[in-house]
Amino acid sequence: MARRKKGDAISGWICLDKPYDFGSTQAVGKVRWLFNAQKAGHAGTLDPLATGILPIALGEATKTVPFMMDADKTYRFTLEWGRSTTTLDREGETTATSDVRPSREQVEAALPAFIGEIQQVPPNYSAVKVDGERAYDLARAGEDFELAARTIKVHALRVSAAPDADHIELEMECGKGAYVRSIVRDLAEALGACAHVSQLRRTRVGPFGEDRAITLENLENLSHKAALPEVLLPVETALDDIPALAVTAEDAFRLAQGRPIVLVPRQVETLKARLSGGSRLVSAMDGDRLVALAEMRAGRLNPVRVFIQA
Repeated sequence: MARRKKGDAISGWICLDKPYDFGSTQAVGKVRWLFNAQKAGHAGTLDPLATGILPIALGEATKTVPFMMDADKTYRFTLEWGRSTTTLDREGETTATSDVRPSREQVEAALPAFIGEIQQVPPNYSAVKVDGERAYDLARAGEDFELAARTIKVHALRVSAAPDADHIELEMECGKGAYVRSIVRDLAEALGACAHVSQLRRTRVGPFGEDRAITLENLENLSHKAALPEVLLPVETALDDIPALAVTAEDAFRLAQGRPIVLVPRQVETLKARLSGGSRLVSAMDGDRLVALAEMRAGRLNPVRVFIQA
């Protein structure tokens, strides 16, 4: 007899506004508990000291998490001059100090070097793996190691505020794998100063932005009113960049069984016009219900991921 899964078969996304000093795994566990969901996961770790957008997938939405891992992200952060730290943020031990306080104009003049495809060395206190070990574990153990530079993409980097001589606030739009703390480290070095991240907030992950965000406190309040389903975003929210195709009930049944369906020439031409970047992925929709992610080849849709939703 098949073992029954614990929890409810609930599926969708929660755009969580993660609070300060709360780990990503801890946040996922809390949301899963509130919904009593069978499965849960998140799209992109957010440091405990950071706040902001943490997309959490429940149930069938966990199948779309890989598509969110490569999503562009936006951050708003405050750089504090005068002190460099081991962790590159305010919680670390001081490694160097300086009286240099670059002006807003000096910072703005230095920013173009950090925009576009650039080489960046991740922080030692990061989740990057070194010979199978997490870098932050090695750093905490006092191990001596160096991380290799990697190519990242920064779409935009701008000064958003300069409240006083000791602080400057920036906004960054970037691709996968970019570290705010490394940007601050390298920017300070370029300006001959010492600095660390004093505040960090993620304001967007792909289609998940602050306009869709909800706090843990509000989720808890809704749970008391049995109103949690009202804030659950559809499974296909994570697939905004993938073209959708309406299919018949009969074709939806075939796809759900893992079988391909044949497209008519008009559908093929329409999808070709909407596919970009060499992608062949299509979201097959039966009305408002996501049936499958499928690959278009030779006039057919071949299911790659099948979704079981009530």
